[in-house]
Amino acid sequence: MPRGPGPGAGSLGSLLSRLPLAPPRRRTASQGQGPPEPPLLRTSKRTIYTAGRPPWYSETGAPVGEAFVIGLCGGSASGKTTVATRIIEALDVPWVVLLSMDSFYKVLDEGQQALAARSDYNFDHPDAFDFELLVSVLRKLKKGKSVKVPVYDFTTHSRRREWKTVYGANVIVFEGILAFANKELLKLLDLKIFVDTDSDIRLVRRLQRDIMERGRDIVGVIKQYHKFVKPAFEQYIEPSVQVADIVVPRGGENSVALDLIVQHVHSQLEKVRALASAHQGQPLPATLSVLENTPQVRGMHTIIRNKETSRDEFIFYSKRLMRLLIEHALSFLPLKSVTVETPQGTTYEGKRFHRQRITGVSILRAGETMEQALTAVCKDIRLGKILIQTNHDTGEPELHYLRLPKEISEDYVILMDSTVSTGAAAMMAVRVLLDHDVPEERIFLLSLLMAEMGVHSVAYAFPRVRIITTAVDKRINEEFHIIPGIGNFGDRYFGTDAPPACTDSEAMNC
Repeated sequence: MPRGPGPGAGSLGSLLSRLPLAPPRRRTASQGQGPPEPPLLRTSKRTIYTAGRPPWYSETGAPVGEAFVIGLCGGSASGKTTVATRIIEALDVPWVVLLSMDSFYKVLDEGQQALAARSDYNFDHPDAFDFELLVSVLRKLKKGKSVKVPVYDFTTHSRRREWKTVYGANVIVFEGILAFANKELLKLLDLKIFVDTDSDIRLVRRLQRDIMERGRDIVGVIKQYHKFVKPAFEQYIEPSVQVADIVVPRGGENSVALDLIVQHVHSQLEKVRALASAHQGQPLPATLSVLENTPQVRGMHTIIRNKETSRDEFIFYSKRLMRLLIEHALSFLPLKSVTVETPQGTTYEGKRFHRQRITGVSILRAGETMEQALTAVCKDIRLGKILIQTNHDTGEPELHYLRLPKEISEDYVILMDSTVSTGAAAMMAVRVLLDHDVPEERIFLLSLLMAEMGVHSVAYAFPRVRIITTAVDKRINEEFHIIPGIGNFGDRYFGTDAPPACTDSEAMNC
């Protein structure tokens, strides 16, 4: 692949003349960690910080399976991050994880730190990267599991104390200068893209970046380039173009190549979507249990579904239904036979709940209304809370708050939300519990009202989760409201008005 000669002493002046004249950034005590890290989780419409959590499952409940991983390789400052950003913007899929190889530089000892300070440490050699950790992290991400990713500080050549939590997504874009240099790493990449940019342009970009953003001096940058960067590119990076599926000349400026990449990824994701709807129209799953529709239950539903019902009556009859729902759910907990002696001196053959603890976890805010009924029938029960909100731009749920009791993995967990329509929030909450090692078969999802779509979604994604409700309505409308439904449960219960854009979990489940 033809490319121009590297810059020598004679061309240095012309290259430097293309740099901005602003002085290099000075580090102060408050700036010791360099420029702020970009968020690792992005969407096509707006940046979503890692406080948010992707759903792992499609809107119909189908597992996305293993995420589609795009690997971007290329020389230093070739435009890999720009290409990654353009791909993410053009994909227009809800959740994309952007993972940089720069996060996986090895921790340097004192001697290596001293070499790095003198620009005598080779950061472009394969030995500079922690490939074992990188492969482990990417493998978990590909399977949809949450991971801890180190945060590297380029101004101090060290890892920061805090690590970022990143969660799985539909697509993972992984970029790095040696993205194709490890055999185990290559196995995880579904699409390999090499970003090919002229060496002179790469040097100018590197000078701009290292001087303006990382506080380096120009002599050190030039020294490091000729001693390490250029030889490493010729020995390790440029030959890896042979394993690439696509070569993108001119990086982010090549709109034609980027369009082809996006079309290819969309075609792969479409196969997943085709499988996602396979369970629609099926009978309701065996893991679903609906409270018997007695005249009493139907009468209470008539009251809470009536838009003319006052708030006091709505709360009163909702609480009655919650109590019945909790009692019904407890009947599915494992019981053992016991014999007790009565006050009359005779024996009684009865049942007793096995030794495992019960923990109630509410999906805020509306799920919290069920806690009183749970604590009324379960003595000394532990409680946890999960806050899930809908992103206004993507319509996808995000995790914003989590408080769970310790050692919850040993408990039976009653997961509570007022209503479930699409099942997106419920599935995310189940995923949170699974991340905390709660066995799937020990999770009971309780809701006053569910839509058939939500039931199918949860059951398809988590076939061992017990789903318990007082009623199932057949459909949802275009706004994802259950029809006929009960309206926005949280607003009716708490006496609040729904904002123009829904924010709470029940707002997308009402």
